[in-house]
Amino acid sequence: MHGPAMSGWLLMALCAVTGAYCALRTRTGSEEERRTARAEALMGFGMAAMAIPAAAVAPPTWGWAVYAVLFGVAALRALWFSRRSGHHLHHLVGSSAMVYMAVVMARAGGSGHGAHGAHVMGSHSMAAAGGVPLLTGLLLVYYAVYVLRSGARLIPVAATASGGGGPAPAGWGARPELALACRLTMGIAMFAMLLTL
Repeated sequence: MHGPAMSGWLLMALCAVTGAYCALRTRTGSEEERRTARAEALMGFGMAAMAIPAAAVAPPTWGWAVYAVLFGVAALRALWFSRRSGHHLHHLVGSSAMVYMAVVMARAGGSGHGAHGAHVMGSHSMAAAGGVPLLTGLLLVYYAVYVLRSGARLIPVAATASGGGGPAPAGWGARPELALACRLTMGIAMFAMLLTL
C-alpha cells in the first residue's frame, strides 16, 4: 500500500480530509445517516493511516493486527446494520478489504511497507507482496464498478443541487453531493491501495 513517498502522502491527505468531512457529517441528519457517516469516517481515517509512507513512519509489526481487529469489528457491525440499509453492504466489503490488506501486510512482516513500495515501481511481483490474486482482482473489479457508479450518481445530484429546484441544504453536513464525493474519493483510494497488493 505504500508506493513512492509523494503518492503515499497525497493518498494519506486525501483520505484524512475525507475522514474529517465524514466526521463532521456525524452531527447532522437522521440516526441512520449519522451511523453511515461514522462508518465512513472510520474508513477514511483508517485508509489515511495505512497510506502513510513507510519511510516516514514504519508501523510496528503488531500494528497490522490492530488494523485487522478494528476493521473486523467494523465488518461485523456493517453486517449487523445491513439488515436495515443496503449501503452497509458496501461498508462490509470495505471493512473486509481493509482486514484483507492488513493481513497481507502482517504476513509480509516488518518489511511489508518496503515490499509494497517497490511493487508499485515494478520490481516485485504480486506473489512477493503476498496478496491472493483472485481476491485482489475481485476487490479491484468491485471498486472499479463502485467508482464508476458513484461518479455517475454524482453528476445528477450536483446538477439538481445547484439548480433552482428547491431550498439549499442548511449546512456542510447536509450536502448530498459532498457525501457522494467523499464516497467516490474513498472508492478511488481503495482501488489505488488494492493495486499495490
